Amino acid sequence: MSRKLFGTDGIRGTANTEPMTAETALKVAMAAARQFRRGEHRHVVVIGKDTRLSGYMLEPAMTAGFIAMGLDVVLVGPMPTPAVAMLTRSLRADLGVMISASHNPFEDNGIKLFGPDGYKLSDEIERQIEAAVLAGDGNGRAPPGALGRAKRLEDAGGRYIEFVKSSFPKGMRLDGIRIVVDCAHGAAYKVAPTVLYELGAEVIPLGVSPNGFNINRESGAVATQEMQRMVVERKAHLGLALDGDADRLLVADEAGTLLDGDQLMALIATSRHRAGTLRGGGIVATVMSNLGLERYLAGLGLKLARTAVGDRYVVEHMREHGYNIGGEQSGHIILQDHSTTGDGLIAALQVLAALIEQGGTASEVGRVFAPLPQRMTSVRFAAGSDVMKLPIVERAVADAENRLNGTGRLLIRKSGTEPVIRVMAEAEDERLVETLVAELAATIAAAAA
Repeated sequence: MSRKLFGTDGIRGTANTEPMTAETALKVAMAAARQFRRGEHRHVVVIGKDTRLSGYMLEPAMTAGFIAMGLDVVLVGPMPTPAVAMLTRSLRADLGVMISASHNPFEDNGIKLFGPDGYKLSDEIERQIEAAVLAGDGNGRAPPGALGRAKRLEDAGGRYIEFVKSSFPKGMRLDGIRIVVDCAHGAAYKVAPTVLYELGAEVIPLGVSPNGFNINRESGAVATQEMQRMVVERKAHLGLALDGDADRLLVADEAGTLLDGDQLMALIATSRHRAGTLRGGGIVATVMSNLGLERYLAGLGLKLARTAVGDRYVVEHMREHGYNIGGEQSGHIILQDHSTTGDGLIAALQVLAALIEQGGTASEVGRVFAPLPQRMTSVRFAAGSDVMKLPIVERAVADAENRLNGTGRLLIRKSGTEPVIRVMAEAEDERLVETLVAELAATIAAAAA
């Protein structure tokens, strides 16, 4: 059954347009409350958000929905997505909600839901919540005397800061290390610089002045140029770029050269493998991760298990098969020993720990493998259309596969968060890769017009 509300990472859309309206947010809260209400105890939900303007609309709407169903609401304000997951478990809450569209511009927003264990919901539970919302089920409202209450958790930031710091090796410090950290004017604008400073680093903060409109704008993990430039200008040892809800991380070495999620996973996995603490015999990544990563791990006797795109699917595979490291090329890195979801700050500390342990610069230590040439582009299409099944597109894809002749990979998929088709190719022949992506994108664009 196709889903109308939930995508690969919760519900997402343009603010104040369906499904990102106050009305739908209220209905989602009520449906989620029904789903997770069990027993006679006082039920609790934790609600966090990032810094975009529409959070002021969606947060009270969801609060009202939960209160109407008899759930108490704990508001934590602007906090990273992984902080909401952590607090949901720490407070023994029944449900966690993060209001964020992650790396998207301020015009968008989204709703991510976490169960009492701090993990994102399964497809099946999301389907049940979605069905209740679409059916307009208004049953289960609390009587007047059993309505929920809302309160603000004043020390939420401090709790999360200490939680993140506890993931850093005991006795290790960041003294003498100069770090540029770009918070994308997003949810980590306070906590990220604080964590690094308290561990001893000299911190150069960027993207720490949110105004409701500038989240992810020319900053953070989706626009790293300013961070890279600042690393070189200020002679920093490295730069860290988080996205709007701080669940992903990209790193720049001391020369300003970018290290993506594949390189960071390889670095952390290598460190854990040497220490004997890597579980599962490898790591979990998505179909987007570079073939060079897979070959590098194989050289260590490790495997790369691939999943569909979406950190939720990575986590599900990790839990099912006993891995403790996984993530995405885009910078979502899940470290199961510390967190239930991608956490850019925890990942950053593990990268820093690996650099300190190996005693080299970020350029020496952080570039773990040689990636194969990989290109990706996005093609917009009309919502509801199935352009990939058109004969002209199918023929173009088959022809591209033949031209690769087993020397690389071709991946074409619909995005789970916006109406675009991702076209990706990788192979040892860079010119062939660029040609295939350009030709396929042109064919799909023409067919979608």
